[in-house]
Amino acid sequence: MKLKQLEGLLGDLQQFSNPKVELEQYPTGPHIASRMLFTAENSYGDITDKVVADFGCGCGTLSAAASLLDAACVIGFDIDPQSLETASLNADELEVEIDFVQCDITKLELKGQIVDTVVMNPPFGTRKKGADMEFLSAAMKVASQAVYSLHKTSTREHIKRAALRDFNAKSAEVICELRYDLPKLYKFHKRKEVDIAVDLWRFEPRQN
Repeated sequence: MKLKQLEGLLGDLQQFSNPKVELEQYPTGPHIASRMLFTAENSYGDITDKVVADFGCGCGTLSAAASLLDAACVIGFDIDPQSLETASLNADELEVEIDFVQCDITKLELKGQIVDTVVMNPPFGTRKKGADMEFLSAAMKVASQAVYSLHKTSTREHIKRAALRDFNAKSAEVICELRYDLPKLYKFHKRKEVDIAVDLWRFEPRQN
């Protein structure tokens, strides 16, 4: 599937109708989602025919992208039942098969490296300090091949150090820097839209 085609299909998906600020729910736009998954497959072969997990899947944009790129199996995990409902509707709309699990990622008790690849747009950790690192820690425990994740560019050194020192990463590489358009979703947002620099990371876990 071509990148433009993937982005077009993702652009039709429903997003959060009533986003929850405490969960830092922001939509992963089709521009970023398509490039993230397209790169994961076309540069590294980490999606097609692989078991892919989407941590904090929200309305399922990354899950849908993985499925459209012919992942063998896609599982979306999220704590919020309303988001999972929307994600399920999106999967039906695209006629793709995705399993959704309601759970708290930080309390996930999965044993061993049971998926090939984890993709995620975790909370940036602005409402709950360290939330981004909790997601990364959980992802590195279950992926055998790679973890793709978006983090604020301003946290680059901190992320790299933690991944290599604390989270069992064999490698931690920024694939590209992207502009994340943050729409005005919450009352405390002063501006209509904010542009945030984010890094797309690829982490390679050590084999257990």
